[in-house]
Amino acid sequence: MKTQHNNSGKNHKMQPGKDKPSYKKTDKTKTYGKKFDKASKYAEIPDYKKAKVTDKKKFSDKPVRKNKIKSFENDPYSTDGRQENLKMNHNRQKNSGYKETEGTRLNKYLANAGICSRREADTLITTGLVSVNGKIITELGVKVMPGDEVKFNGERVNPEKKVYILLNKPKDYVTTLDDPQGRKTVMDLLKNACSERIYPVGRLDRNTTGLLLLTNDGELTKKLTHPKYNKKKIYHVVLETPLKVEDMEQIAAGIELEDGLIAADQIDYVDGAMNEIGIELHSGRNRIVRRIFEHFGYNIKKLDRVYFAGLTKLNLPRGKWRYLSEKEVIRLKTGMYE
Repeated sequence: MKTQHNNSGKNHKMQPGKDKPSYKKTDKTKTYGKKFDKASKYAEIPDYKKAKVTDKKKFSDKPVRKNKIKSFENDPYSTDGRQENLKMNHNRQKNSGYKETEGTRLNKYLANAGICSRREADTLITTGLVSVNGKIITELGVKVMPGDEVKFNGERVNPEKKVYILLNKPKDYVTTLDDPQGRKTVMDLLKNACSERIYPVGRLDRNTTGLLLLTNDGELTKKLTHPKYNKKKIYHVVLETPLKVEDMEQIAAGIELEDGLIAADQIDYVDGAMNEIGIELHSGRNRIVRRIFEHFGYNIKKLDRVYFAGLTKLNLPRGKWRYLSEKEVIRLKTGMYE
């Protein structure tokens, strides 16, 4: 007899000790067991491999009902509608004297080059340390056009190539570029990884292990960390004491924390071990997993992030890192794994 819990409200009762539940999601093609804490063996079949265009159900020969046929006249989301909107916008800009420009804002250009952050770049610009094509720039909002020569302190600035590194973070490393207390940081594990200035995407606390992405791509970082994008994360939690079934059901249904309501997308025991939990969340709130279990008085012995936005720990042992493939970067940017 197996028990599944999710936030849909359909929970089944289970008698601890008699039944041996396993962590299985509603989708039978996804099974999670002890592979959670074995980095070199953990893998999940990506959704893009499951979806096959040969699915006959998607290409039904049944006639379309007339009341389902939609007129695309004046529809802004149709091809004709988009073209019409573009023409209207172009004419409006033309009549108002608007001049189309391309390029990159100067502060973003400096940040992409690894000189500093955008906020720090604004300070450098206003103090007169940056020039474009030989002219000192002190106003914010200036755009750098293709072919422009940008200099900082008299030296030419070249845009950095984008770097994407996936780290299987070990315990006792803080997720920061530099620690005032002298503790080990994740950057100590990446000293020879690249010459570019990279930074962590999100944060794992010192005692949490697992997947951590580092990059110098600011746009992708925003997309992966902003709450509105809700990227999927899966954690393997080891508690000091067994998790009660009724507490698990409450976590699935939703609980109220100091910063609002939170509910697990999926949660269940791992291979029948009552103190080992697999939990899936889309929330990126600070220390959210620990706070969920602390709400019920449980102490977390181990916390490991095994899945992040479509990335897994496959062939990535603890403390090791690797570059993302081009396909993985494309999937992250296109939002294939929401």
